[in-house]
Amino acid sequence: MIQNDMYQNLCIFNIFNGLVEGLSHFSQTSRAAIIYARDPASPLQVYDPQHLLRGHEVKLKELYMDAGGWRENLIQKISRQPRGHFIPANNLHLAGLISFGGSSHNFFYQMWFTDHHPDMCSIFPTERWLEHAGWLMAQDFSSESISMGTSGHVLQNHAIHAITDHIVDVRNKLLGLDTRMLVHPILDTILQLSKTREEGSWPRGKLIFVDPEMLDNLNFIAKIQRHERPVMANVKHIRKLLLAVEFSNRKLVSDGHTIIGISDSDTPPSAIAVRFSGEHGFLELEGKQICSFYDGSFHSSTRKAKLVELEELLLDSNLDTEVSTALFKVINRLVHSAENNRHGCTLVLDLNKVPVKVSGHILEPCLDLLELKNLDLATSLLKIDGALHIMSSIALRGFGCLLDGKAIEGENMARGARYNSALRFTAEHDNVIVVVVSSDRPVSIIHHGIELNAFCEWNPLPGFPSEPQSLTSYINGVLP
Repeated sequence: MIQNDMYQNLCIFNIFNGLVEGLSHFSQTSRAAIIYARDPASPLQVYDPQHLLRGHEVKLKELYMDAGGWRENLIQKISRQPRGHFIPANNLHLAGLISFGGSSHNFFYQMWFTDHHPDMCSIFPTERWLEHAGWLMAQDFSSESISMGTSGHVLQNHAIHAITDHIVDVRNKLLGLDTRMLVHPILDTILQLSKTREEGSWPRGKLIFVDPEMLDNLNFIAKIQRHERPVMANVKHIRKLLLAVEFSNRKLVSDGHTIIGISDSDTPPSAIAVRFSGEHGFLELEGKQICSFYDGSFHSSTRKAKLVELEELLLDSNLDTEVSTALFKVINRLVHSAENNRHGCTLVLDLNKVPVKVSGHILEPCLDLLELKNLDLATSLLKIDGALHIMSSIALRGFGCLLDGKAIEGENMARGARYNSALRFTAEHDNVIVVVVSSDRPVSIIHHGIELNAFCEWNPLPGFPSEPQSLTSYINGVLP
């Protein structure tokens, strides 16, 4: 029995580590947890070494301990399915979390959890990732083979497969099971195209993959003769053809094997659409973003800062709701302008009635940033060294401002002068929020000398894995 428990704990540990590492590359640094019962009579166990589920104890108690009959219903469901079939258990919709799991004859119940990052294009690839972790767990527990460490390696590199699974699921619902386009090779081609320059320039424009039987529904501006159509495997040729659709509403059309031509029709819902935007791009289905791609890999990020912490700070301030909302929209516009143009900047939000003294180019009178021409000017002033000084009245007081202050704990020399100056300045001034946008895209919200949207990386403990604990003791706050 002890040996069997050690094997099962090792299964969980290997899959857990592979899942965390894989999701952390696809998204930001991610945590994971699992709630499971090996057999119908087994008590629910929790493996949560990163404390991901802390704060959700009340909801977990309601779902698993107060709700009666869920085990009996699940037993009946499993009994009606063939052996080896994995019955999905849908997202529990806990705040800030993505969850997915399932049940089978081999493994009665499991639910995997991970972080729901605010800048995700879609949660569905991550759900498919968690679903696959559950399927691998059921297989490993039933096989009792020490080679199950392979499952962790599979999950480390599961991004393309998770995206493929989601696209296949959606397209099967739209078109039925008999579709001829193979998704996985299409995704490989997209990544190859994203890394191919033409005369030094990164690819731009839209490419859509349409099922052959739906091509007649498109209006083609130009259609290539069948025997002359370039094959998708010829990436350099396809990259050259993208030049014909740059900066336009035109799009290249492919059937998954060749380029058919150029169309200006709306993209069919079932088509896989790719929008190349230089060094990055986005994958879309049904008009919705699935994920982004850059640096030769797929990622969950929208590549736009959500500024959730800033929005919360403004709502908690003494500003009227309408004013705080309008101020947030202005800051959001400025931040996204800096991100899109790939230059760093600093924004000082001064919520004081009497503005703090900042050296720089002080404007007289201040510019009302609710006027579009002034906001456009502010986006240009972002490029000048120094910070923009913005008042709670949504007015620009100064630009090219220098932030100073005494050294404090928590400075990070690896983040540069812009970041550390913001830490020092906010530590010495009340009612001041500083937003720092780095040229390599990270956005920091700094208040009272603290970066509010910083995250702590979790490193697994060396040696043997930690032990799971019962759900009851977990809910009651007992440490494992």
